[in-house]
Formats: sequence, structure tokens, C-alpha cells
Amino acid sequence: LASNSLPPLKTCFPFRVLWMVQAFLDLAGSQEIYAPHSIRVEGDVTLGGLFPVHARGVPGMPCGDIKKENGIHRLEAMMYALDQINGDEELLPNVTLGARILDTCSRDTYALEQSLTFVQALIQKDTSDVRCTNGEPPVFVKPEKVVGVIGASASSVSIMVANILRLFQIPQISYASTAPELSDDRRYDFFSRVVPPDSFQAQAMVDIVKAMGWNYVSTVASEGSYGEKGVDAFMQLSREAGGICIAQSLKIPHDHKPSDFDKIIRLLLDTRYARAVILFASDEDIRGILNASKRADQVGHFLWIGSDSWGAKNSPIHQLEHAAVGAVTILPKRATISGFDAYFMSRTLENNRRNVWFAEYWEENFNCKLMSSSKKDESSRKCTGQERIGIDSKYEQEGKVQFVIDAVYAMAHALHNMQRDLCPENSGICPEMDLAGGKKLLKYIRSVSFNGSAGTSVTFNRNGDAPGRYDLFQYQWNNISGPGYRVIGQWMENLQLNDMQWPRGEQEIPSSVCSLPCKTGERKKVVKGMPCCWHCEPCDGYQYQYNEFTCKLCSYNMRPNPNRTSCQPIPIIKLEWHSPWAVIPVFLAMLGIIATIFVMATFIRYNDTPIVRASGRELSYVLLTGIFLCYIITFLMIAKPDVGVCSFRRIFLGLGMCISYAALLTKTNRIYRIFEQGKKSVTAPRLISPTSQLAITSSLISVQLLGVLIWFGVDPPNTIIDYDEQKTINPDLARGVLKCDITDLQIICSLGYSILLMVTCTVYAIKTRGVPENFNEAKPIGFTMYTTCIVWLAFIPIFFGTAQSAEKLYIQTTTLTISMNLSASVALGMLYMPKVYVIIFHPELNVQKRKRSFKAVVTAATMSSRLSHKASDRPNGEAKTELCENVDPSSKCSAENGG
Repeated sequence: LASNSLPPLKTCFPFRVLWMVQAFLDLAGSQEIYAPHSIRVEGDVTLGGLFPVHARGVPGMPCGDIKKENGIHRLEAMMYALDQINGDEELLPNVTLGARILDTCSRDTYALEQSLTFVQALIQKDTSDVRCTNGEPPVFVKPEKVVGVIGASASSVSIMVANILRLFQIPQISYASTAPELSDDRRYDFFSRVVPPDSFQAQAMVDIVKAMGWNYVSTVASEGSYGEKGVDAFMQLSREAGGICIAQSLKIPHDHKPSDFDKIIRLLLDTRYARAVILFASDEDIRGILNASKRADQVGHFLWIGSDSWGAKNSPIHQLEHAAVGAVTILPKRATISGFDAYFMSRTLENNRRNVWFAEYWEENFNCKLMSSSKKDESSRKCTGQERIGIDSKYEQEGKVQFVIDAVYAMAHALHNMQRDLCPENSGICPEMDLAGGKKLLKYIRSVSFNGSAGTSVTFNRNGDAPGRYDLFQYQWNNISGPGYRVIGQWMENLQLNDMQWPRGEQEIPSSVCSLPCKTGERKKVVKGMPCCWHCEPCDGYQYQYNEFTCKLCSYNMRPNPNRTSCQPIPIIKLEWHSPWAVIPVFLAMLGIIATIFVMATFIRYNDTPIVRASGRELSYVLLTGIFLCYIITFLMIAKPDVGVCSFRRIFLGLGMCISYAALLTKTNRIYRIFEQGKKSVTAPRLISPTSQLAITSSLISVQLLGVLIWFGVDPPNTIIDYDEQKTINPDLARGVLKCDITDLQIICSLGYSILLMVTCTVYAIKTRGVPENFNEAKPIGFTMYTTCIVWLAFIPIFFGTAQSAEKLYIQTTTLTISMNLSASVALGMLYMPKVYVIIFHPELNVQKRKRSFKAVVTAATMSSRLSHKASDRPNGEAKTELCENVDPSSKCSAENGG
């Protein structure tokens, strides 16, 4: 390379390009390279042009069919711009721009071979050893010097060409290449472009995806720099933005077959929920994808988002309109250049002979045949030459025409500014400008700023990129206006979208998500390695949805609300008066209270009658008081708990039973001692007087009261809300129970002393079971205690057996109150109802008989067996009266009978 005086290399150069350049130089050393398929326009300054006039050829052929829009339209846009500049007296006055335009055939390697034509003038040829046949030195025609190149179109082609042009310091301005890697100023320092890079386009695509609410998309790219780098930019930006996952990233090979597209569609269908597909592909590849979706009967399933290579072109969707409905495409902001329309529609075979490919375009555009060497079928009609573009054929300006014109104008403005600075005294090209070189021109290119053909400013940043300005299109099918591209918004660093239309008549925005949003009250369990895919798990039990990924447990006194987005207080309950659990005990208690008051009133009314006196009036009133309190405790157990109610519960819970059984115990003990003493002597036992009996009973009751006082001091009464008692599996059924701060154990302890008295009383009842019925109340007391023991033996397993039940509050309260009611009722019924019956209905039996001494009582005790049959012949209480009818009031018998 050094031998040919090439500029020094800044960086390592691809080996293949070096090899091709070396081969070209070897060939250039012996002969001139001439590109037969090129356009030459003479001028003072020559610009190169690279356009995809033809499509990629089949294997073995470099070029395929002519590309009417991407090729001819863009090529003619450069010719139009040159004509406009050369006719402008203010821009480059006295300087004519010429051109050397080449066909890239949409292939990077072919474009590289063609672009070597641009550097011929920069190669110094050694002709010292070359002689003509007559011995004279040869005369070479010096090729035109290309100062700058307009192109190329595809990014892969621009990259390949940029590698060779930078060796010779030839500035290059592309009108369509958008690959992000071309922004690398260290590798592509002589490359500029009037279109924004794909990094801006990719950002616009990311914004569209997020605006649609999509988070699961696939990508399809044409093999090569444009497609692969565009997808890479999209994936990088989507990762940075977050919330977007790539389902699949597929690549279309260079030498593809229809089966390759079918395979891509099958792969895309493997992730059916990823309906949105990002396309960075060429026209041919877009057609292949749409065709394959049609063959797979998946028209309308995929939501295509096409890059600017699709834009608003008709060629990718020709005869595939149904498959393209709903596709969103991006195109750098552009405008239709009316001057170019007039220019191009006026082109004919006669006035456009400078375009060597125009005849081929003519045949393709009008579907006719011009010459025998034409590729058209023999059946095609012959062209007349009188056809007119836009009249005899459909015409629509290609989307990149504006950018081709802007690229040519950017080069012209740079040359104009350079000529103004370097040749201030010359109106044309001066030697200083001719020797300035490409690096100087590049500086002027990067500094230009002017209003382009569409009225928007044309500028370059330090990397040679144009600012990002995009129009957003959607291919829509309208019954009135028919199918076509509709502008639906724009992107200029921020996204703006208008109304859109979706395939299959969908009214709402179609979904393209890996997983549907979780319902309220469900958390996301993200699939490992795929943050956009998750399983929804309900927040169960007492959990609520803290955030989209976490469920948290409500505090102990709370439960989740119906939609489980927060917690709410657990309802507080207590035993209500109208509850069936309360109605029965209250009813029994009221009956008992009425009966107790009636008995007590009867006893007070007949206080001095023999039956009342024989019953032991003092202890009877004490016993009736205890029975009354046993009934009263029912109301305290059901009343709404507060400090006062809880205090009374503690006091009266065991007090009623304690009073009752203390009195009964005193009575049974008295009977036992009397008859046991009578067996030994006629002397009355001690402490059997009414006063002594009350003292004994009071001392027994005081033990219960002392225990309650200690309980008050150690643990003052208070109310609590028990949330564990009714904390069911279903939080909707959970309830907090308002109750007194009394545990089950404390209840049993409070009743324990009364139960002890009851058991002791039962023991004495058993011991006095042999005493005849005629002698006091031993037998009724015994039956009372046996029945009471059975009641409380049933109470204990019921009370503790329901400790874990959800109905614990109701069952235990009802069981306790009914047990106390039954105990009181048994005592009331067995001890006092017979006496009340006699007092009211048989007053003739309630009379005093003759009195006996205490000795008679003792004698009766020893002769109980003989008296037993007499007791059956006498009414209740008669024998008891007779025991004392002859005894002095001061005798011990009076004590036995209660005075």
C-alpha cells in the first residue's frame, strides 16, 4: 500500500478489504478500471453516488431485478439535486457539480468492488516500465477525482464502503444507513448521515412498545449490520428501560429460502403470547415474513413494528396488504418534495438518457418491452415511449428522496463554505481548494447548518449523525379510502400517538405479554431469568398484597380487606342478649329468680310458723341468698364486659355457690354431729345454735371473699379482646371476642372452693344417709348434693372440651350459667318447694305439736329403725315439730329447730 502512496492507516483494517484493495491496485497498475454500469455527469467537482438500483441477485449472479423506488427514485433524486444546485447562482457560483453514480446491487461485497472506482484518481501509477508498441510512453486518461460520496443505502453496504473511503480520506454522506455502529467516529470518521441512527429509532420503538403496554416481544433481523445492530440497539435500550422482555431474537440468513421464513413463523408461534414483533429487515425479507405468515394462516396474529427499512413503502407489502394491516412503521420525518415529483414525472426515454438504467425502469414500470435483449417475456407488449409516469402507471414518491436531496445539498454547502474560505478572490475552484483534501472537507461537512428540502434544519453532531425526528405510520384498512399508510404520531425525543387500528377488528389494544396482570390480592412470582413472565399466587390466609411481588401478614388484630390490598380491623363481638346461647340461660335465671323471691317472700310471711322455724330460718335465708346470686351471675356473664362488670363477675362468680354450699355444709355437719353425739351421750354438741351456725357459715364464705380480694390485688380486673379464640382459617369469619380478663383456669379456681364445699357437703350427706327422714333435712340435702355433683361432673368436660372451638365463648358461657342455674334450681326445688307447698296448700299441717326434751331426740336417734315406718304415715315436718314440742325454749332442741 505504501508503494502506491496511500494515506497512513489509523486503525487495523479488515483483511478481506485489504486483499481486495491490493488486488485492485495491482490491476490499476496496468490498466484503467471502467465500471460499465454507471452514470457519469461532467462537472468541476465530482461527487460519487451509491444506490441499490438492483436487488440482490440469485447465487452466481451479483444483481437481480431493478428496484423502482429504492433504486431509481433515489438515484434520480441525486440527479435532481445536482440540477438544482448547478442552477443556483448563490450556491457554488461558477462551480458545476458532476457525478459518478454506481449500482450496489444491494450487496456489500459488490458495492465494495464498485466503489474502488472512486479512488482511481488518488492512486499514483508507476508507468516507467510501460511502453507502447512503437516504443513511446503510454498516455493515460486521468480519471475524475471524486471529492465525496453520497450513499450508500443499506448499512452493511455503507460500512463496507466506509472502510475503503476512509483510507483515501473521502467524506461520505449516507441518506438511508441507520446502523448504530456507524456512529463510532473512531472507526468511521469520514462517515456522516442525514438520517438519524437506529439508536434513536430503537428508542422510538421501545417507547411505542411501552406505550402499548407490551412487555413480551420478539425480534427479527436481516443478517448483516443494519438488522443485527438495530436489534442489538433495541435490546440494549429495552434492558435499560426495564419492563420489556425478548421472547425470541431471530435472524434471516443472507441466502434465504422460503422455508427459512416458514421456520421463523413457526418459532415465533412457539411464544404465542409475544404477538409484537420488532422488524429490522430489508424489503425482500419483510415480504418473505409476511408471505410466510399468510401461508401459516396467521394473518392478524402478529403485531409488526417495522423499522425505517419498511417505512411507508408499498414494495414490501405488494399483494400482501391483509398481512400488513395493523403494522406500525417508522420513518425519519420527511416531506414530499413537490419539485422532485414534477421533475420525475416529466422524465422520458428521450430526455433522460444520462440514466443508463432508466430504460430498464421504463419496462418494469409500464410492464412493456423495449428491446430484444430485454428480460421481459416475449408475450409482453412493446413500449411506445409515449407512456407517462403517474398517468399510465402508479407513482408515489419514495420515502428517502428528501434525504438524498439533503445529502447532496449538505455536500454542496460544505464545498461552498470551503470555497468561500479558501478561494475568497476566485469565483470558481482555486488550487488551494483542489489540494485541501478530504479531511478539510469533512470539517466543513460537520459544520453545515441549513434548512433542508422539507424545511427542517440539516445538522450533524460530532459523530456525524442527524438529530432524531420520526414519523410513525400504521398500515390501515379503511372501507372508504381503502388500504394505506396513515400517520399516527411522531417521535422527537418524546412519543406522540394518535388513534390506531388493529387487525381482526380488535377495538382494544391487543396484548403482547408473557403473563397477564395478576388480579388484585395476588402477588407475582417471577420466572427465573425472565422478569416479564410470572405466576400469580393469591395472598391467602391473613396476608394482604404489600406490593406486586410481596404478600405480608396483617397484624394480630387485623384481617385483609375483601380485595386484599390492605388490612382492616377484625370485627369485635360479644355474647348478645338476643343470641340463642343467651336466651335459654336468661330464661332459666329469670324463672329461678322469680321462684327464689317467691320462696323467700313465703318464708318471711310465715316466718314464725313451725315449718319455717324447723328449717332453720337463719341458714335458710343465707341459702336462699346464695341461690339468688347463682341466678344473678347469669346476667353478669352475658352483660357487655367493662371494668365494673368484670369486677362483679369475679366477686359473684363463686360467691353464690360458696354461700349456698357453706350453708348446706353447716347444716349437714350440724345434723351429723347431733346424731353422732347422741350415740355417745345425751349432751348436746357444741356450736349448734343459730348464731354459731351463722358464724361457721360466715367463716367459710370469708375464705372465698379473701381469695377474690387477693385476685383483685394481684391481677386488677380489665377487659381484653381475644383475637385467637375465633381466628378461623377463613379471615372473613374471624372475630375478636370482647371479654373479661379471666382465663379458664381462673374460672375453675374461683369455683374450686365452692366445689370443695360441695364435695364436703356431699360426704356429710352420705354419712347422714341413715338418719330417718323424720329428723331434719338430711335426705333432701343428700339428694340435692348427689344431683349437683352430677351436674358439675358434666360441666367440667364440656367446659374444657370446647376450649379450642370457634364457639368457645358461647358454649362455655352457656354451660357455666346453665350449670349454676341447675345447681340453684335443684337446691331450691328439693329443699324449699315441699315446705312452700305445705305452707300454702296444707296450712293445717303447719301447726306446733307437743314438745319433747333433747333426751327424746337422742332416744329417737337410737330407735330410728322403729320410727322409720311411722314417718311414712306422717306429713313432712310433723316429726320435726314433735321433737321439740315439750322442750323449753332455752333447751338445745330449740337450737336444732332454728328457735
